[in-house]
Amino acid sequence: MSTLVECAQQRADEDVERLIAWTQVETPTGDRAALDGFATRVAAEAGAFGATSRRVALPSGDALVLELAGRGPWAHEAPAVLLAHHDTVHPVGSLAGTVPLRRDGDVLSGPGVFDMKGGLVAALSAFALIDGHDHRPVKLLLTPDEEIGSPSSAATVVAEATGAAYVLGLEPPHPDGALKTSRMGSTRWQLAVTGRASHAALDPGAGINAIDELIDQLLIVRALTARYPQVLANTGVIDGGGRTNVVPDAARAVIGLRFVDQATETAVLAELAELAPIRTGAVLEPSVLTRRPAWGPSAATEALLASVAGAGAHIAQQISGRAATGAADTNLTGGAGIPSLDGFGPMGAGAHAVTEHVLLSSITQRAALLAAVLGSV
Repeated sequence: MSTLVECAQQRADEDVERLIAWTQVETPTGDRAALDGFATRVAAEAGAFGATSRRVALPSGDALVLELAGRGPWAHEAPAVLLAHHDTVHPVGSLAGTVPLRRDGDVLSGPGVFDMKGGLVAALSAFALIDGHDHRPVKLLLTPDEEIGSPSSAATVVAEATGAAYVLGLEPPHPDGALKTSRMGSTRWQLAVTGRASHAALDPGAGINAIDELIDQLLIVRALTARYPQVLANTGVIDGGGRTNVVPDAARAVIGLRFVDQATETAVLAELAELAPIRTGAVLEPSVLTRRPAWGPSAATEALLASVAGAGAHIAQQISGRAATGAADTNLTGGAGIPSLDGFGPMGAGAHAVTEHVLLSSITQRAALLAAVLGSV
């Protein structure tokens, strides 16, 4: 294990160079050409460490599956699955604008360095560290739409993780470096309202104001969610109408909902599906755009955390874990009952913000931890 740490430290410069090079390739969600090109690059670089690759074609871009065959006594064990994504929230042009790539000692700033290309670099570094050593089979899944709730890749995540010994997410850890042992469920829910247009002054009674209907419905939604104190609801999008002299015939809102458990999620979504129009003739269309189920605490996760902490102790790392509020693809695997832990990415801060940055030395630490886990858990 001491050799493992030394080898990880010897790889530090190469890891930094890789992260800088990857960050210079902007990969915003929805830019299929950029995402697929980046996946091709990752596959080629992982191939140098013995990984085979295959693609899963999805509407938002290809998912990339990298696989390492097991070695030694672990060769025929169930695989470990690593979850990552290559889409970022930062649009093309961020490097030349509000989120430039810059290094200040141990801190590297730039779009996606923390969420989550730094974690992906740590994973490839771990591939290099276990090359030639005994380890269980490894599968790394890279998805193209995690930042918008994995609408096209969720089924692929669950399918690829089914039968795994455990799942490790490469998302950022808690600010103190702790791993994430559970996550709130996250649902993007939309309410679309169809009314009827008319002249707002000459014939207002002939119209059905979709915006007014939407406002009244949102007040109902607010009262509904308030009955569940642990539910978080954020109205993040509202649009509709176009002219003040026209009664608007369409409006919609998108609400982000967070749930601590699947039972509460089921109950709230069932109530939302039963909303009824207030105005005669108005039509409501509630729909779930994306859904990640709540991933609650479990004995399996606690056992996995204990094993990971044991592997960390062998390389002089003190590992802890606790619940997280944010959602990620580990919601899908943890919610499906597959032992899962998240937060194996490097430390930093500013995810999704112009201040996004990563601590470069923590990439080395995370790579060593991943290699220790894959070789002993």
